[in-house]
Amino acid sequence: MAAEEEEKRSYEERMSEEWLEDLKHLGTDANKDFLEIAPYLIVVFKRPFEYDKNGAKHQNYYVNESVGLACGTLISAIHNAGLVTLTHTPSPMRFLEKILNRPDNERAFLLLPVGYNAEKTYVPNIKRKPLNEIMKLY
Repeated sequence: MAAEEEEKRSYEERMSEEWLEDLKHLGTDANKDFLEIAPYLIVVFKRPFEYDKNGAKHQNYYVNESVGLACGTLISAIHNAGLVTLTHTPSPMRFLEKILNRPDNERAFLLLPVGYNAEKTYVPNIKRKPLNEIMKLY
């Protein structure tokens, strides 16, 4: 699969030693079996600009924020439907635009493999900051 090929190149050529070291505790590597196992793959695209009827470009504003919020809602809906997903952002993602034959004003934003929970699932124990460190109530 093209995503796995890009991921392999990232781990072997693109990622710095520091980055690879930072990922070690997560147990992640270039193998992304979930992409082949998941019955559905949702690719979310953003549109940073539009063309008008005369072919002139017009920028769309707050694209990343809007698409990010929409993805959060989609992920919640997937989980509420009894399915599971995870966010996958192969880097670079431009190959998705090519293999899916998308127009030049669309950019791949996020890949979501969707399916049922596997019997054996490894979830890293990532500690989150306490709420009082990231939010102040007045």
